[in-house]
Amino acid sequence: MAKPIVAIVGRPNVGKSTLFNIFANSRISIVEDTPGVTRDRLYATAEWLDHEFMMVDTGGIEIMNADAIAVSIRQQAQIAIKEADVILFVCDARAGITTEDADVARLLRQSKKPIVLAVNKADSPKQEMNIFEFYNLGIGDPIAVSASNHLGLGDLLDAVVAKFPSDKMAGDLEEEDEIKVALIGRPNVGKSSIFNALVGEERSIVSDIAGTTRDAIDTPVVRNGQKYLFIDTAGMRRKAKVDEPIEKYSVMRSLRAVDRSDVVLMVFDAVEGVTEQDKRIVGYAHEAGKAVILVVNKWDLYEKDNSSTLRYTETLRKELVFLQYAPVVFVSAVTKQRIHRLPEVISYVAEQNAMRIATSILNQVIEDAVAINPPPTEKGKRLKILYVTQVKIKPPTFVIFVNEPEIMHFSYQRYLENKLREAFGFEGTPIQMIIRGKNEDE
Repeated sequence: MAKPIVAIVGRPNVGKSTLFNIFANSRISIVEDTPGVTRDRLYATAEWLDHEFMMVDTGGIEIMNADAIAVSIRQQAQIAIKEADVILFVCDARAGITTEDADVARLLRQSKKPIVLAVNKADSPKQEMNIFEFYNLGIGDPIAVSASNHLGLGDLLDAVVAKFPSDKMAGDLEEEDEIKVALIGRPNVGKSSIFNALVGEERSIVSDIAGTTRDAIDTPVVRNGQKYLFIDTAGMRRKAKVDEPIEKYSVMRSLRAVDRSDVVLMVFDAVEGVTEQDKRIVGYAHEAGKAVILVVNKWDLYEKDNSSTLRYTETLRKELVFLQYAPVVFVSAVTKQRIHRLPEVISYVAEQNAMRIATSILNQVIEDAVAINPPPTEKGKRLKILYVTQVKIKPPTFVIFVNEPEIMHFSYQRYLENKLREAFGFEGTPIQMIIRGKNEDE
């Protein structure tokens, strides 16, 4: 299911990045009192009342400023508005309505998108009374908030999620037996060539020019009775290399493609190896709980000997320590080497990602693991594992009830995960574990 997208917009210095950081539960944007500090859109996943959504932080919009940086920021914000499902328009209660606010409001009304109006810095009863003038913007009911004091944020998020389109909440239920596959990676690693080989037609433009594919492209395919939906995406570059607004828009499309997918093919260039950007890109898929296959392309160009695949796999495991579970497939989109194997591996990891284990069997495996390696003692207390149950698939998610959650060490949790993998496989999929005390609700 693709997450709804919420774009946070407004003129400079009204508190957009502060709100973004609170909702994302981490300090992602640089927050300063200097207008124009946020010069790029930033993305983060947020959650409210069981609704998960992607937030986009934008730079301050200055409609009348002809400065090159201001024009670029405005273009990027307009692209975020175009892609958004809901727009969160932020104003400043202390400043009242400014000419710039009115200019931004006109731009937003033209978008025809659902808009929530937040009047920030309403830190006192007097400033809360000032919000009524914001009705003059013609956007709707203003909601008084204080990002610095965390006031009114619940009401604001209630209003945001209420405007999510119903089809985003329903998800893609019409094709439950269809495996959705996103191809991701840096520009020019061969994603489009692999995509074309998998679907059997020249659907994506294949070029040596990095970044040729600008939009995500969906193509349904049936192989041996199994339905697949292949989603080719634009290559994701490091932020420093992303200058064109259209390319930044493509990054958001690629992240949305990951959200929509069941399985992610992370494509690497065999000659270039793993880069920091590769880690960031596939890290997003891992955190999103997607099944992952590591596809090493251009293997025909790599200088090989008898142990090349083994050594290369070991290097991948060292570089991508969080992806020990992901299978590695060495291919050449040009010679079609091993491309035929990919549908089989895709089906297998999709099945692993959707695996459900009976509670009785699950608890037996955990009991055996505890007998072999008892939980550690901390401050005179020994951790006791009382009960384990699986609460979700895609990815497999387990709740472990214990006597003292605070003494469950990360290393012992990793040990239990390894025992589950030994017993059941779970190849190609992350596993999520939730630790709860015995008196907490399931």
